[in-house]
Amino acid sequence: MLLTEMAPPPGAQEVAGLRAGARTARRRAFVALCASIALLTTVQVLADRATTREQALPLAVLSLALFAAALPALAVTQYVWGARARRLRRRERELYAVARSGRTRPLSRLAVACGWAATLLLGWTVPRFFRDAALYGFADALSWAVEALSVLSAAAGVLFLLWWARDAVGILARVLRPGGSPGDPWDPGHGTRPREGAALWTGAAVAVAALLGARAHLWEPATGVIYALLTAALVCGVVTDE
Repeated sequence: MLLTEMAPPPGAQEVAGLRAGARTARRRAFVALCASIALLTTVQVLADRATTREQALPLAVLSLALFAAALPALAVTQYVWGARARRLRRRERELYAVARSGRTRPLSRLAVACGWAATLLLGWTVPRFFRDAALYGFADALSWAVEALSVLSAAAGVLFLLWWARDAVGILARVLRPGGSPGDPWDPGHGTRPREGAALWTGAAVAVAALLGARAHLWEPATGVIYALLTAALVCGVVTDE
């Protein structure tokens, strides 16, 4: 009997489905992160260029709304990603005694942490836009909230670094251990990922980095270029997600 005519081993189809679900959750988490940073950065760059109170106020409100929406969106999408990845690793260990997935987990987690840091730093500048709009009382209240959030964020960052280092060392030890997963030749997703995905993610990352550079005043692009970069980041993310 040919290999292609043999029935897949028990659990192979389930693992294939779990891998597909984990990849989908990962893509959605990165799309949410990319879109949050791109939108928030674009609005703040435009708010920086506002010349009157009437122009600054709507952009300040939009910046606050985007920041408030970004935090739960990032938390939910990343929680779903983590839950599906843990379920996949448990099933892989049950079938193969070794979890094939997860070797790039430290890098992806570090990238997500950098995204969180960028989002929080952008959010901490929101009170200044309300001061520019002459809403000083509201800006002072936001500043107090930002200070409290910054303390919590710093504590969470220290805990993350400790947890990340422990997890990275554990993964490295498992990689160096002899033996490994026999693989799953019946997995329809293995080895068939479109190469265009890497190019699209690279394009989105470059666009977001360019927007962050403009927000940090490392360069001063025209307003049309800002909108083009935002469009590129969102389009690359959406196409990649599909």
